[in-house]
Amino acid sequence: MQELKGRIAFITGGTSGIGLGIAKALGEAGMRLMLTYRREQAREEALSYFAAHPHIDVRTVRLDVRDREAVERAAQETVEAFGRVHLLCNSAAVSLIDRIDVATYEDWDWIFDTNVKGVANALVSFVPLLKAHGEGGHVMNVASMGSFISGPNAGVYSASKFALRGIAESLRFSLAPDGISVSLVCPGLTRTGIFRSIWSRPRIAAGTAEPDESYIERMERIHAAGMDPDEVGRRALAGLLRGDFYIFTHPEFREELRELCEEITASYPEEDPGEAPRLVYEVERRRRKADARRAVESLRAPGASG
Repeated sequence: MQELKGRIAFITGGTSGIGLGIAKALGEAGMRLMLTYRREQAREEALSYFAAHPHIDVRTVRLDVRDREAVERAAQETVEAFGRVHLLCNSAAVSLIDRIDVATYEDWDWIFDTNVKGVANALVSFVPLLKAHGEGGHVMNVASMGSFISGPNAGVYSASKFALRGIAESLRFSLAPDGISVSLVCPGLTRTGIFRSIWSRPRIAAGTAEPDESYIERMERIHAAGMDPDEVGRRALAGLLRGDFYIFTHPEFREELRELCEEITASYPEEDPGEAPRLVYEVERRRRKADARRAVESLRAPGASG
């Protein structure tokens, strides 16, 4: 998606953190914005920024991305306000830094209902709108380096971001024939308040457990050292303009990711598959993927509509 000026962006979680950083960058590039929020304070703080930047056309809508009917209403409200939608940015997320082996059913539902099903809700509601006007468009999924690199902590959160990566990797091939490009933004540590989503963790929200104040203090110290979310937003915009699918914002992960890729490829069996019957299917699958990849690459060409 190369021409942004005057086009319409819908950004979930767009009034705080990385979502707001992306909103600022897209607004400065000339896009008109519809931002979702859940906390009134976040909305007021975001609007105070945009009030000082009146050249950016911005509106807001309260939204819980877990609510499918509300997402559909937000999509229609955006069309009523702006006429159409060109860019969908899925940024809304919650986080849990804890071992995966102690996660409860409620923890799994809480993380996946927002981070995965919330994205699915937005795709179902907005992708038909992106296709309808025939002007091309873009879907940007904000994942995490946790969608590639796992560790002993944040297991459920990382699993949700792995899912988001899988969605994006498939979606880019599906949408290319419609002139719609896709990107996967994978930030590392960023100076946001996402750790405060712990207050909505089911056992805490239900009042059956108290928030661990030491956890909150530790997360606050850690996140304070992160990259400025506005910088993440600018790097996401730069990747979008380059036509990148993978948008990595934090260079410190390069070697770790290379080591992971080397570990994966080194783990393959050495034998020749020969002429196994299953290879007939694999040859055809790769041919179809190559055709789809050519459609994806065409969107990166100068003058492409998407």
